Amino acid sequence: MPALRAEIDALDAELIALLARRRALIDRAAQIKKDRALPARIDWRVEEVVANARRHATAKGLDPELIGTIWRQLVEAAIAQENRHLKGDHE
Repeated sequence: MPALRAEIDALDAELIALLARRRALIDRAAQIKKDRALPARIDWRVEEVVANARRHATAKGLDPELIGTIWRQLVEAAIAQENRHLKGDHE
């Protein structure tokens, strides 16, 4: 069990690194949106991102409902991040 737990912990660290990379991309998107006077929330894109995640989940044998819920939260957090950036209050 300790070796398996260590492997899970290592994978979790990789997932966090990927989320940090995603966050950096969101900052880039926010800058483009700011330059083009676009809103943080673009509804069709939200739905596209969630649908993509669900499709990828299904292809990998994961529960698309669960992944859709997780991704919707991820997207909402990204929109909040973009809104902070657009208002000049980025971290």
